[in-house]
Amino acid sequence: MDRERGTYSVQSVLKAFDLLEVLATEDSVVTIPLLANKLDLSRNKMFRLLATLEDKGLVERDEATGTFRLGIYAFEMAQHILNSASLIRLAHPVLEELARKHDEAVYITVMNNDEVLFLDMVDSFQQIKTTAMVGRRFPFFTNAAGKAIKAMSSTDMIERLGKRRSRLNGIPDVKKLETELRDIRQSGVAVDFGGLGEGVCAVAVAIKDYAGKVVGALTMLAPSFRMLQERLELEIIPSMQESAEILSMKFGYAKIPA
Repeated sequence: MDRERGTYSVQSVLKAFDLLEVLATEDSVVTIPLLANKLDLSRNKMFRLLATLEDKGLVERDEATGTFRLGIYAFEMAQHILNSASLIRLAHPVLEELARKHDEAVYITVMNNDEVLFLDMVDSFQQIKTTAMVGRRFPFFTNAAGKAIKAMSSTDMIERLGKRRSRLNGIPDVKKLETELRDIRQSGVAVDFGGLGEGVCAVAVAIKDYAGKVVGALTMLAPSFRMLQERLELEIIPSMQESAEILSMKFGYAKIPA
């Protein structure tokens, strides 16, 4: 009996990990039938497994649609792991330098399931500053960080985005987003005002690794009244691009001369 219980427990844990992996990688709408099919479980067993993970905060259920996604606690766990990983370790000194140079908050951000996760930051010493975003996540299309990562991820990303229009719920104007992403890809920088809150300006530049894959974005957040066009063009954007290039080189990225 003990051996059977032990075997069952191990299998349950393995299925739980498999479930979290599917939620972390699946782009489509995630429902109980889809998960049950992918993991070869009955719908009843899948429901119980989801309920258990939901109780622990590892899974969240959208009450309106009945779909599932990773819970905030899963991201909090990931953040603890990433604190000792190379991305945070290599990025933090660059964040420090940028934040001290411009006295504005600077973050390292990554993409997860079409959402931007704010991993690490160095804050400014300003009396008026933006709300701290570490650990928070937002749909990619609402902010500069998400748009920078999406725009620079691959040459055919924008075309694939158009094909996925029916699944991109919440985007007010897909055609406008496609145009914006093309402009960001050409300029190499994303800037938005109000995407992360009223009166907030965000500037983001993608970071690439040795294979040319986008691993995240350097993102600066500041009150809009301090981010005047002249300061953006002459000071902030060139500095952000230079820092992103330095960080990309730390990951082994070598820019090919035009």
